[in-house]
Amino acid sequence: MNQSFDTKEDGRRVPANELLAVVTDIFVRCYMSQADAGLLADTLVDADLSGIHSHGVLRVPEYIKKLSGPVNPSGRPALVRDVGACLVVDGGNSMGQIGMDFATKRVIERAAVHGIAAAGVRGSNHSGAMAYYARQAVAHGMIGIATTNALPTMAPWGGVEKLLGINPLGIAIPAGDERPIVYDAAFSGSSHGKIRIYQQKGWPLPDGWALDRAGQPTTDPAAAIDGLLMPIGGFKGTGLAMIMGVLSSMLSGAAYGTELGDMESGPRPGQDGHFVAAIRVDAFEDLDVFTSRVDSAIRQIHDCRPAAGVERIYAPGELEFLRQEEYRARGIPLNDVTLTDLGRVASGIGVEVAGYTWLS
Repeated sequence: MNQSFDTKEDGRRVPANELLAVVTDIFVRCYMSQADAGLLADTLVDADLSGIHSHGVLRVPEYIKKLSGPVNPSGRPALVRDVGACLVVDGGNSMGQIGMDFATKRVIERAAVHGIAAAGVRGSNHSGAMAYYARQAVAHGMIGIATTNALPTMAPWGGVEKLLGINPLGIAIPAGDERPIVYDAAFSGSSHGKIRIYQQKGWPLPDGWALDRAGQPTTDPAAAIDGLLMPIGGFKGTGLAMIMGVLSSMLSGAAYGTELGDMESGPRPGQDGHFVAAIRVDAFEDLDVFTSRVDSAIRQIHDCRPAAGVERIYAPGELEFLRQEEYRARGIPLNDVTLTDLGRVASGIGVEVAGYTWLS
């Protein structure tokens, strides 16, 4: 990856611990348990800490709406099929993060016994960034894999109908002295959440992110939201998105593609599906040998001769780790629209915000 690490992101700096406290309180007011509210809040703040604001607290107003009716704030995930290292989890129409975290922990437990384990999840809802789950395996000397379905926002290659979700894939691989390799991306040029960030800031979209309703390239965020997301790699992106959709839905009985709903009316509650797997490295290779070789692969990336204008080359996930370190020290930069929306919904459900200067 030849992106640059820029710590000059615009926005008001918000202490991560304060942001976590406010968002947790918001979800408790939505009748979630303290533990579930804290987990849900942590997934959003973790995304903002990584600079992935499309999956951060921007989504709080949307989640409040979900928790006020169609989603069960006290829904409990449960194992409904258990065949050794293969599991099916029903999320109980809880927020997707609750069911996905439950499944991830069960998969890690089973992989410790069997070497490899996987779970399909049904009865769920939007589950946030996939890296949050894939990274959990790393602490156990495992490779984590996570994917999910999403509302259709892409057309199959050559078409102009929204039939495919961008269906992101997250993978985390343990290293030794270096930071883990972490990849988390959808099979589109961007996500709707990121396009919303550009719309909030009044920025044009980069070329290659979106098409308008007629299937023509656009850099207008509003036209993109009304239109289609462009796949990465042409037909390869739409093919991989379809495969991730099948893994996320058909193994567990969750909704696939248009069965999930559409962007106009929204998702059908409790129909999302996910898939998570863990691979215990030392079932295949000595862990120290493996992580040492991963370190060497990462350093090879670092030592690559850069192209003109590129200061440094980063391994997958490294930019996000660097942002987490910087944002924990100096605060998370959040734009005024996100903070205004957060303050409005917090006050509207009785969360005390007077002590937080960044919300005033």
